[in-house]
Amino acid sequence: MEILRTVREMQERAEQVRLAGKKIAVVPTMGALHEGHMSLLSLARANSDFVILTIFVNPTQFGPQEDFEQYPRDFKRDEHLAQDADADVLFYPDVEEIYPPPFLTYVVTGEVAEVFEGEIRPTHFSGVTTIVAKLFHLTKPHVAVFGQKDAQQLFIIRKMVQDLNFDIELLAGPIIREGDGLAKSSRNAYLGETERKNAPALYQSLKAAADLIKKGERDLQVVRDAITAILTAGSPAQIDYVAFVDPSNFKNVDKLEGKEVLVLLAVRFGSTRLIDNMIVPLE
Repeated sequence: MEILRTVREMQERAEQVRLAGKKIAVVPTMGALHEGHMSLLSLARANSDFVILTIFVNPTQFGPQEDFEQYPRDFKRDEHLAQDADADVLFYPDVEEIYPPPFLTYVVTGEVAEVFEGEIRPTHFSGVTTIVAKLFHLTKPHVAVFGQKDAQQLFIIRKMVQDLNFDIELLAGPIIREGDGLAKSSRNAYLGETERKNAPALYQSLKAAADLIKKGERDLQVVRDAITAILTAGSPAQIDYVAFVDPSNFKNVDKLEGKEVLVLLAVRFGSTRLIDNMIVPLE
């Protein structure tokens, strides 16, 4: 596995691979790798000849009061995991390499980036789309792989690819969970013992909502109340939002009708904020 640190190195290597007629897949991450990332790398490997893993803790997607400095970083551990996952290139640039001052150009997102995560973290998605666009230009992939856990991010990146005519196929990897249902996340490392014990309520509430809907419940308030009851039972969890959206346009639904609904959750356990989601069939 090659480790590349500069923009020039990455672009030149990607061009070599393309000229050799090989299909490139990229898996963009912020490091602190876990089994969820490994599943994305496996998906990338199955759909390409050459896999690039990027690790970059992106400052532009963190707000002023967020955890940029505290975000977990363990490059040596990540390097070993990437090697074990058979990545061909690990791209690990410095902030100054990606955002040389004065950096002035950003990818501005639309209305989908102003709700849910975007409402709570107003500059988050412009930071995400900017870094993803830059990584696409640097790694020159045919395929890019992202996780379904960040459902709003996935939708916005897919829309950017469509709107800006990136010639890239996007693949979505399924949410990988712990044995008790908690979605794998780098931020799970922040959870204290009690918070970790309470956090599986996210998945439990999603499963309860899915069960209600599958049994024929179509009253949104009944489903929302069931989710809220599970999230708050015996736990001081703070709910940022419980949302029901149409996966095709990411807009709130007023009625449970059509083919499927995407249920979104954002909940704080102590100082740790976790998100989760589930697509529930309606037919």
